[in-house]
Amino acid sequence: MTPDAEQVLADYFTQLTVEKRASPHTVQNYQRDIKQFVQYCTEKAIAQWLDVTQSDVRGHIANRHRQGIASKSLQRELSAIRSFYNYQLKNGLVANNPAKPVRAPKQARRLPKILDVDQINGLLDAGTDSVLEIRDLAMFELFYSSGLRLSELTALNLTDVDLSDQTLIVRLGKGGKSRLLPIGSKAISALQKWLAVRGNMAPVGESAVFTSNRGSRLSQRSVEARLTLWCKKKGLDEHVYPHMLRHSFASHLLESSQDLRAVQDLLGHSNISTTQIYTHLDFQHLADVYDKAHPRAQKKPV
Repeated sequence: MTPDAEQVLADYFTQLTVEKRASPHTVQNYQRDIKQFVQYCTEKAIAQWLDVTQSDVRGHIANRHRQGIASKSLQRELSAIRSFYNYQLKNGLVANNPAKPVRAPKQARRLPKILDVDQINGLLDAGTDSVLEIRDLAMFELFYSSGLRLSELTALNLTDVDLSDQTLIVRLGKGGKSRLLPIGSKAISALQKWLAVRGNMAPVGESAVFTSNRGSRLSQRSVEARLTLWCKKKGLDEHVYPHMLRHSFASHLLESSQDLRAVQDLLGHSNISTTQIYTHLDFQHLADVYDKAHPRAQKKPV
């Protein structure tokens, strides 16, 4: 690339950092992604940004795909290139955005891992031996009862939970959206037990529902570590992480109710296609039952 082209790129990252106030993490990712594209352009003897065509962008993405780069990463790289060209368009440096029509190869969607009902019961019916475990059980019950994200659980304040009404409010869900959620009776009971002893750990004035043994708001990393420790202590071999409890909530609820829209609202999904992944889980479960139970579906012995 020419010195002029390199200067345009440097100006773009300055604008991204200073004017757009992008996070250092975002800037670093964009720098890395566009560096890959610069390398491709150099190999193709493309000297100016205005000389790049849609075919060039598509060739770059195809080349990266052949290198084994995942679809999600390719989508991010395309996003970085589109953003760079939008900057150039705004400043009259190019006439079009060659990356705009290009799409990354689709990646097969992985089904989320879930626990079955017996595993959930084994996990949550285990007894508690300490104040910390009383707190932990309240957290895990709430994950499964209301389908919370990890960030939503750690952000909960005392004023967000109404035990008499058996509801809680997520004030800042994904995309900044709030939603009102029911709390099941098991989670209510676990929360009542935790709140009865919470004052032994949390100082007056602390608003967080779940606090550490030092009295401050519990971090997401600590919740993950406590769940791993809980499962190990309770003899559950499966590696369980907080989002697995959310997935289990969604799958079990959909299996029982068949109400996709209701599950979408409870999960806080903006697009129902995100919720539809759980219908595949439901079908997979039915297919497994069919294969094991139907007399004409069972595999013949070898």
